[in-house]
Amino acid sequence: MEYGYARVSTKDQNENRQIMALTECGVDAKHIFLDKQSGKDFNRPQYQQLIEKLRPGDTLFVKSIDRLGRNYEEIMDQWRIISKERDVSIVVLDMPLLDTREKKRDLTGTFIADLVLQILSYVAQTEREFIRQRQAEGIAAARANGVHFGRPSMTRPEGFMELRDAWLNQDISGRLAAKKLGVTPRTFRAWAREETNV
Repeated sequence: MEYGYARVSTKDQNENRQIMALTECGVDAKHIFLDKQSGKDFNRPQYQQLIEKLRPGDTLFVKSIDRLGRNYEEIMDQWRIISKERDVSIVVLDMPLLDTREKKRDLTGTFIADLVLQILSYVAQTEREFIRQRQAEGIAAARANGVHFGRPSMTRPEGFMELRDAWLNQDISGRLAAKKLGVTPRTFRAWAREETNV
């Protein structure tokens, strides 16, 4: 049986290019498994279903190695599980050297394929780390330019400062102060702490 696996990192990304490549090489559309999830690990529902279906002699097609995953050690581990333990052939469409259907490959061919797999797995993980670094840098730059993330802070209602002072002096409970302001006790306490650093 021939199966295909496709993955995009978010629900907004389009998987059509991968699906088209898989069907063009002969994989039936109903045998293609698709996850819309990060490649940081292999805890993906469709991938796990696919692994359960694979039987010795089957072939698994993927468009490129980074669609399989982006964690170097886990890619190597999954490759071993699929090709060695489950005796399933793997074909990476973008890299003809990564085609394990050639069972009688000589030692040099096997060595080259293993080396290519290691390099591509390393590149996939490195790219993931670069993406995370660029995201962190972008967020830091935005914050430095005054961009605020999350829900905007609510404006303090009139009378807040007087009720805060009364609360600090223990003349009124936080619950009663919050009720008078029309907010939750948690919000009142958060505001009070922000204003007084207590």
